[in-house]
Amino acid sequence: YCPAGGDLRAVLVTEPLRPPLSAPGVEFIVDCEGQYQASLRWVSRRTEAFMKRLQSNNVKLLLSSVKQEEVVIYYAKLHGVSVVECLSPEEMALVCEITGVSPCTPFGDNTDREVAEAAVATFCQPLLLGAERCVHVGFTSACAFQPHCLILCGPVDGVNEQHAAALRGAFTMLQQLFKTVDQ
Repeated sequence: YCPAGGDLRAVLVTEPLRPPLSAPGVEFIVDCEGQYQASLRWVSRRTEAFMKRLQSNNVKLLLSSVKQEEVVIYYAKLHGVSVVECLSPEEMALVCEITGVSPCTPFGDNTDREVAEAAVATFCQPLLLGAERCVHVGFTSACAFQPHCLILCGPVDGVNEQHAAALRGAFTMLQQLFKTVDQ
């Protein structure tokens, strides 16, 4: 986590930021150690270039649905970009819904273009819940939905699951009640 003040521009990604050595279905042949090392340097430079692009676009937060490799974390830290990894599909969909932003494609045809689709986070704080490392991120909503947060903490997973089930039931009941009132 790299601290930053004020609003944070955030980018969403759904793929590893370390580009593969070859495209799917393409055979990658290495004749010697030198070629392999040169390929790794190319991948590293490309990863660093993407982080520089984020930095030049004032992006301070990268939200990823996949685990990123250490080289990505290294360059992110070097360029002042915080990385949140392993977001579930549901979490990514919720962030997209709240912010109106779609995940970006890091390695398209033009890697020098401006990062157009960035969400605005009002804060980002690391959060340690037991042995779990989490993050608390606040977003500016781009729709009528105003996000709220609720963190459940219990001594064991079973208690958390019971509380979550009870809250889901309460929210479902409230939704049904408000549907009836609105009609």
